[in-house]
Amino acid sequence: MKNNQKFETDLTTLLDRIASGVQPYVANSLDKLKNWLVELHRENIVKINHSVMELVCAKYLIEKEYNIQLEYPLNEILTCDLYGTKGLGNLVVEIETGFIPPENALAPLTYTTARLASKIVRYSGFTGKFALGVPPHYILPFPNTFAKPPRMRTKQEIEVIKALCDAYYQKPPVTLEGIRNARIQEIYIIDVDHGLVQEIDPETYLDRAMQKGVSYNYLTAYVG
Repeated sequence: MKNNQKFETDLTTLLDRIASGVQPYVANSLDKLKNWLVELHRENIVKINHSVMELVCAKYLIEKEYNIQLEYPLNEILTCDLYGTKGLGNLVVEIETGFIPPENALAPLTYTTARLASKIVRYSGFTGKFALGVPPHYILPFPNTFAKPPRMRTKQEIEVIKALCDAYYQKPPVTLEGIRNARIQEIYIIDVDHGLVQEIDPETYLDRAMQKGVSYNYLTAYVG
């Protein structure tokens, strides 16, 4: 089976599973999103592990009455994974699979922390609500600074995050003001196997991960 055909078959199989018994408008919306992803895959823009998470998350949000678009351009530089509108509000979700590029294999935690911090800063400025989507088997090591209200963030924390992001992302660099004001409102834990999404706030997510000893806050090595 050719790669494009396998991609479409896998998405069809997923929709048969998660769209069973849903309202017709949900099924129709998911089918349109699937077709859009198939077109993007033909252009080598999306991959299956990422796309299945997008569709499961999209179903969850559509049932919450969001109008969802996938791989949506926010400007000439940034494209978000899911963009939702509901009334006068909007939502951006970025999916994180835990992939580490080979060139960052010797510092995966540092790289991932920088990537997540950069995403929170860059994307949250475009939306009233920003969320990260993650599979159940992966713990997000994002700086706990972003779980605090902006007024509670120290100058030292902000400067450390700035230096961390600048080490990996310079086009364009994040700003100190952007770091101070950036917010993440939700974490979506996306279970593709069962087609389910669990919603949790960032502070609770980090607390549970640290209590279980499965998360490490990179910034604690630099901020007293």
